[in-house]
Amino acid sequence: MRFYPAAERIAFFGTLVAVLVLALLPIPRLKEYGIDIGFRYDKLNHASAFAVMTFLGGLGWPDRKVRLIVFLAMVGAAIEVLQGTALIRRDLDVLDWVADCAGIACGLATAICVNWILRHRG
Repeated sequence: MRFYPAAERIAFFGTLVAVLVLALLPIPRLKEYGIDIGFRYDKLNHASAFAVMTFLGGLGWPDRKVRLIVFLAMVGAAIEVLQGTALIRRDLDVLDWVADCAGIACGLATAICVNWILRHRG
């Protein structure tokens, strides 16, 4: 069976753009646009966003999981640093990055299981 990961790759980049926009727009701007999505618990927002991105990336690039993990961990760290700038006026919180990494672990575990099932189903 051949596996064509193009859809997962496109979904990964679309999700990455959406996460970056939501994470880097100042809070007043989000409210101005009427954007109030997510969970009440901020850490769950971070973990779920990075779990979805890792899951899609793990399906899109099944042989490049280490690069994916490093890339997404760096994206999470960069988001936190940028959120701490005066331009964005949001909070820099190291625990948000920890939640990102927890989401990466969950998304990776799920992607590994799905990849295994896809390879072994008959």
